[in-house]
Order: sequence, then structure tokens, then C-alpha cells
Amino acid sequence: MASDTSETIRSLLEGAIERTDDEEVHYKLRTAMQLLDVVRVRNEQLSDTLSAVDLDEDLEARLEELGYLE
Repeated sequence: MASDTSETIRSLLEGAIERTDDEEVHYKLRTAMQLLDVVRVRNEQLSDTLSAVDLDEDLEARLEELGYLE
């Protein structure tokens, strides 16, 4: 789900870049896309770390409900 959300945001940002000729706006939107990539990588690292940890069942279920684990 997080991947779908980030891809949707990326598509919206790319579409906005295509619809404007303002270089300052392009810069800000490209910066936003770079920050989105940073968040995506951090989330992947967090998921990898959490999957390597032995969690009790209750905590694991709560983290899954919140979308931190799959």
C-alpha cells in the first residue's frame, strides 16, 4: 500500500511538472520527488529491520494493522 501511495504521489508530481513551464516550480517539484524517494527508502529499511526482529504476536499484529509490516 505504501508503494502504491508513493507511486501515485510521484505520478501527480510528474504530471504537474509536465503542465508547467516555470523552472522554479519544476525545481520544487523535482525536490519533492527526491524527498519522496528518501521516505520510500527509509520505509523499506524499516520494514527490513522489523522483519528481522522477533516480535511478540500482539505487537506484530498491531504493526501490521498500522501498515508497518506486511
